[in-house]
Amino acid sequence: MVRSKKDKIFISPGEAVGVIAAQSIGEPGTQMTMRTFHFAGVAEQVPTGLPRLIEILDMKKVPKKPIIEIYFKPEYSKKKETVGKLLKKIEAVYLSDIAKIVEDIKEGKIMIVINKKKAKMHEISLDDIKKLIEKEKIKKMEKVKSNVIVLELEKKPSRIRKVYLSLMKKLIKGVEGIKKCVVVFENGEYFIRASGYNIKGVLAIPEVDGRRVYTNNIKEIENVFGIEAARNALLREIKNVLYSQKLYVDIRHIMLVVDAMCFDGSLTSIGRQGLAGRKPSILARAAFEETVKHLINAGAKTIVDPLNGVTENIIIGKTVPVGTGRIALEYFYEGWLKWQKKN
Repeated sequence: MVRSKKDKIFISPGEAVGVIAAQSIGEPGTQMTMRTFHFAGVAEQVPTGLPRLIEILDMKKVPKKPIIEIYFKPEYSKKKETVGKLLKKIEAVYLSDIAKIVEDIKEGKIMIVINKKKAKMHEISLDDIKKLIEKEKIKKMEKVKSNVIVLELEKKPSRIRKVYLSLMKKLIKGVEGIKKCVVVFENGEYFIRASGYNIKGVLAIPEVDGRRVYTNNIKEIENVFGIEAARNALLREIKNVLYSQKLYVDIRHIMLVVDAMCFDGSLTSIGRQGLAGRKPSILARAAFEETVKHLINAGAKTIVDPLNGVTENIIIGKTVPVGTGRIALEYFYEGWLKWQKKN
């Protein structure tokens, strides 16, 4: 039995910690609401409760509503005006945000109508737009009005469509993927909260404090900072989801789930494509989902089930290897009698 310095029992050897952790998270999980949480200023309904928990445990590549928090070095985070200037530097502005793009397949032309107010607000000039368009290798570009540019292309529908779609996605200013930025004041400093994610793009800005950039996209954290950072983010996200609903699950249960998801060195989901589908026992895999598939595959390949886990032993009616079930006792009565006679 493991004891602390104060002689408090932590857990007994052979305890079914996995089952206890699953029950401790699963039972309050059924009571979670379908509420969404609105971040002040950021026009995004960020899922919380059950939808967010499912999103995390299924390890979706991109969350439904990704959010990024960008903190700055101390000399830049004290004044709102300074952070406001950095916001303009970071917020992504696409050509489609400041101009209306119309394609004319019949004439082989694309017309770009620039919104002067929006262009002035984002401090974008006509020359900036022209430089951006020139990269597309246009046959002819002419300025009809002060805010209208007409592009002449080959009369090939595929080529016109390709250029049109490319122009719609053209980034003029800011960091790719970072939209709807707002300045937030918390704990005596100003920082930016925005919709989207792009840690690498944000880290390229010298004023940003790279140690504190955070996003709710755990896969992005894994790709940039590695599995240990992803593990901490995963733990924080699950804890925040449960605690925001006033479901105070012991952190050690959450840590066990998180460690299982990160054990292979990369983030793994819990469903049939992840941990449940990779169990060494055929019967344990068959008990979860796709029963027939697992049993036929095992039969065709003559795979032997070692019967080391809980699920498979319950199925066949054997003693479960948990608690006292982990200890095997053998009693040889005849051998003991002979030993008694000799002594």
